[in-house]
Amino acid sequence: MDMKRPASLTRSKKSTSGSAKESASALIDKRIKELGDWRGKTLARVRELIHAADPEIVEEWKWMGTPIFSHDGIVCTGETYKSVVKMTFAKGAALKDPASLFNSSLEGNVRRAIDIHEGEKINEKALKDLIRAAVALNVKGKTKPEPKPKAKSPRAGSKRAS
Repeated sequence: MDMKRPASLTRSKKSTSGSAKESASALIDKRIKELGDWRGKTLARVRELIHAADPEIVEEWKWMGTPIFSHDGIVCTGETYKSVVKMTFAKGAALKDPASLFNSSLEGNVRRAIDIHEGEKINEKALKDLIRAAVALNVKGKTKPEPKPKAKSPRAGSKRAS
C-alpha cells in the first residue's frame, strides 16, 4: 500500500511528543507502516476518509502518540489497540448518528467512539457525514454570537407613579 498522499492531505502541526523535527503527518505515516497489519490499513483508510470529508483537517500528534484530526478544535482521534482501531469524537455526544456508527464510549456526556474490528466494513458515506457534522459543530463553536442587547433596568432612584 502506497503511503504517499497528495500535498493537500499533508497539512499538519508539529508534534507535541516525539521528535520535534517530524511533522504529525510523518508520525502518523510511521505508525501506519509500523503496524503493518489490518490496523495500519484501517487507520490509513480512516485517515483518507477524514480528509475526503474535510480537506481542511489538520493532523496532530498528541498524548504520547495519538493521531488527532482537528478543524477549529479536535474532530476525532485515530487510536490503535490490539483488537480495534478506535475513532473517538471529542464532541460525539452532541452529534446526530442516524447510521448508529457510535458503538463505544456511549455512557459519557461528551465523547463518543467508533470501534472498528478486523474485517468490519466501514460505512464510508455515514462516516464522512459524521466527520462533516463534527467539523460544523467545531466551526459553530468558534464563531462569536452577536451580543445580546442589554435589558433596560429601572433606575434605582426613580419613583413610580402611584
